[in-house]
Amino acid sequence: MQKLQIGSQIAQVGGQDELCHAVADELEALIKSRAAEGKMAVLGLATGGTPLPLYAELIRRHREQGLSFANVMSFNLDEYEGLGRDHERSYWAEMWANLFNQVDIDPANVAVPPSIFDHAEDAAAKYERAIQEAGGIDWQLLGIGGEGHIGFNEKGSAVTSRTRRIALAEQTIRDAAPGFGGEKQVPTHAMTMGVGTILEAGRIVLMARGSSKRDIVKQAMSGEVGPEVPASFLQNHRNVGWFLDSDAARS
Repeated sequence: MQKLQIGSQIAQVGGQDELCHAVADELEALIKSRAAEGKMAVLGLATGGTPLPLYAELIRRHREQGLSFANVMSFNLDEYEGLGRDHERSYWAEMWANLFNQVDIDPANVAVPPSIFDHAEDAAAKYERAIQEAGGIDWQLLGIGGEGHIGFNEKGSAVTSRTRRIALAEQTIRDAAPGFGGEKQVPTHAMTMGVGTILEAGRIVLMARGSSKRDIVKQAMSGEVGPEVPASFLQNHRNVGWFLDSDAARS
């Protein structure tokens, strides 16, 4: 795996297996170090296609090498509004299918933003409080959307934004449409951690794969910092890692 400088940022560049092993190594080291201290490792996790090979590698290490998740607490980035936990496209269901059901994490230590709620502000505030009560997020995993969103923080999201209900951009809905059987079936709103919430994590890792992410990754890493590309706010984080495949990294 090689290192590539884009602007003032350094990216780790390699094949899918290399990237997943490198990120899994980070996570394993954190989980084990916290366990040795008798503490919880508080993770912020993401859904989508990009992290699936990483989750498969973590499951392999659990099954074959005894990596335990007994001291892991997880907070997911976001969730579609209105689906409920039983819907196959809910992020709750996806996380359990692709990771949690196959490791030894305590279900009480799994948190995903609510999909169904009476009062959005109250539900968002409760999620924020849960993160703070856990001591904050040690390690946050991100993907990046085609227009630079992280979580569901769409274009225009402020650096100070917190967990909240948000309207999904048309491009976000179009990107999700194949998984829902068409744009009309995609929820129009979601609950997401805010940019400010994300930036409070001790370590942030952004993974991106494919040529379709090349331009937005370059903007995020070396373009102007601001709400037009929410991922650009990561440039000012003290401990961020960019993990890119060769297609996403190619200039």
